[in-house]
Amino acid sequence: MVKLPEHGKLLRIFIGEQDKWQGAPLYEAIVHLAKKEGMAGATALKGFLGFGAKSHMHTAKLLRLSEDLPIVIEIVDTEEKINRFLPHLDLMVKEGLVTLEKAQVMMYRA
Repeated sequence: MVKLPEHGKLLRIFIGEQDKWQGAPLYEAIVHLAKKEGMAGATALKGFLGFGAKSHMHTAKLLRLSEDLPIVIEIVDTEEKINRFLPHLDLMVKEGLVTLEKAQVMMYRA
């Protein structure tokens, strides 16, 4: 079982559903890599509306755009493990946004 300290880091990765890494969906590749690297956990969330740096609107309402909805991946772990994970993202995320912030861990139970 992974023990998280009270003060951790929250890593958020904002990408598109159609983004790829070595032929696989990027969000799947990131979550699988997080597991392989022993991160405490990772969750990929699909958005239904959003836009990014290019100001292209991505929405589930328009059929032609619904194939590239926004994806947010959240990972909470220790600062050290998050910092070791960041170089992987530098290689994998060609378009998107990566944020890092303090996280107060209230509870983490298996």
